[in-house]
Amino acid sequence: MLRCDGVDNRRPLGSIVPMRSLRSSGASSGTSRGPGYLDGQMLIAMPGMSDERFQRTVIYVCAHSREGAMGIVLNKPAADLSFPDLLVQLDIIPQDGAIRLPSRVERMHVLVGGPVETSRGFVLHSPDFFIDDSTLPIDEGVCLTATVDILRAIAGGGGPESAVLALGYAGWSPGQLESEIQANGWLNCPADPTLVFGPSLESKYDLAVRKIGIDLGMLSSQAGHA
Repeated sequence: MLRCDGVDNRRPLGSIVPMRSLRSSGASSGTSRGPGYLDGQMLIAMPGMSDERFQRTVIYVCAHSREGAMGIVLNKPAADLSFPDLLVQLDIIPQDGAIRLPSRVERMHVLVGGPVETSRGFVLHSPDFFIDDSTLPIDEGVCLTATVDILRAIAGGGGPESAVLALGYAGWSPGQLESEIQANGWLNCPADPTLVFGPSLESKYDLAVRKIGIDLGMLSSQAGHA
């Protein structure tokens, strides 16, 4: 669960890496990505993925540089935690406020974004919502905000048109992600906002694979880029 003590309007939901590290990776502009870096792309786990935490996962890469990488798993729901429950825990709505939430808010998933810092939350969202000094554009179609402000906006019927909330993140040390790709652990491809924000978690992996025209039967023996 998110840490709920002492919540105020500007309290961070979580920190992925320091904001200056995200900006230096090119994540803040969406256009200055360094050669060979994958921020703004998706990772699709290969069928032979040995780490069960990442089997059949689709990950959106938020930051990637020589300092390492971090991303958000897009297709693993948090067990026994709904978005309205989370809003209550953060004192954004009262206990009985869930019945008055907009229907799209009630349907929002809470995701397990990865195994690192699972008590912290991150919101990936469409670029129609922006908070100065808090929102980081990752690419043209996806931004990241990690303050309670965005949850207040969403609960009030505003906020971004599309959003997913994740608890925790996936992190890689310098060179680790590159090594895992070379070792046939991941396929990477350009991100598709319709997949990033798509509501069907169960089918997201198969949709991601089909969208890039890859035969699942071939993935176990091939590594590479779509």
